[in-house]
Amino acid sequence: MLLLPHIRVQNANAISSPMTWGFPAITAFTGLMTALERRLGPDAGISLLGVGVVCHHFEAQVTSGGYTKAFHLTRNPVQQDGSTAAIVEEGRVHLEVSLVFDVRLNDAQRGDAERQALAERIGHELAGMRLAGGSVMPPLPAAQRKPARQAHRPLLALVPDDNQPDEQREQFRRLARRLMPGFALVSRDDLLQQRLAELRAADAQASTLDAWLDLSRWTSRAVAAAAPADGPEVPAAAEWVTDPRPGWIVPIPVGFAALSPLYPPGTISGARDATTPFRFVETVWSIGQWISPHRLQRLGDLIWQAGHDTGPASDPEHPSEHGLYRCFMDTPAALATPI
Repeated sequence: MLLLPHIRVQNANAISSPMTWGFPAITAFTGLMTALERRLGPDAGISLLGVGVVCHHFEAQVTSGGYTKAFHLTRNPVQQDGSTAAIVEEGRVHLEVSLVFDVRLNDAQRGDAERQALAERIGHELAGMRLAGGSVMPPLPAAQRKPARQAHRPLLALVPDDNQPDEQREQFRRLARRLMPGFALVSRDDLLQQRLAELRAADAQASTLDAWLDLSRWTSRAVAAAAPADGPEVPAAAEWVTDPRPGWIVPIPVGFAALSPLYPPGTISGARDATTPFRFVETVWSIGQWISPHRLQRLGDLIWQAGHDTGPASDPEHPSEHGLYRCFMDTPAALATPI
């Protein structure tokens, strides 16, 4: 387990997909994991298998006006003829996050001194990288940290074996205490399937998209108030009641689904990389939940992994054969049908 605590990120991308904005997509963090492992190289003796994200501070760069928000945008220089240049809307957010990685170590890196040196090296490498398009900032002085006594050094620790569940729970309890105050982003694919079943009980034509949209909004209903039994007859009053929600749930992008076959390298004009196969994709959405780390039970409840199903995307009747690249938690069985 590798912990990189309280990373300050400035101007991260807040537009995570065509239909959502706010916290960066989880694919930004799995992408950071891949880039970090490549930068360390095979000689480092560590493999990064998954990443958990805990947010401590979120400051969207927006202007609020009632129920609407507008991003703070940069002003581009005028063109050569003096006309105004087009503005591409860019959403930005300042973040403070802690990252928890599920890792595999070589035998040479299992000593206490070797693990601490490797953790410090990884923290140094991360300081020169970008996270979700944002710049990683230097840590604040100890006197300005909140709380001031919070440890901010990277930690690389050995996780007890599965036959030691009590030691595993105790270690994760200590980890959760270091991650507070903050909220971890976890997958709730089960809520999406549950809501879909509820909608189809009333309407057999309901789709996964209907269930996703229903979970993504606050729904208020007018409920007639009970009239007093001994009072005069008056028109029934109504009050607006908001439907309860199963926790702090949010719509999130979790990956991509293929729109085309996998083209050989160099066959698509304008591709960024001429040595890697190319495929057109679209976003896949699901439901996530922000939850306090102390409510989780084990490290696997926190870790996101990247999975893929690179089968052909030509038969919509067999979604398991779609080209699907998405993030999941705990088990590859979470590779659900894209919506």
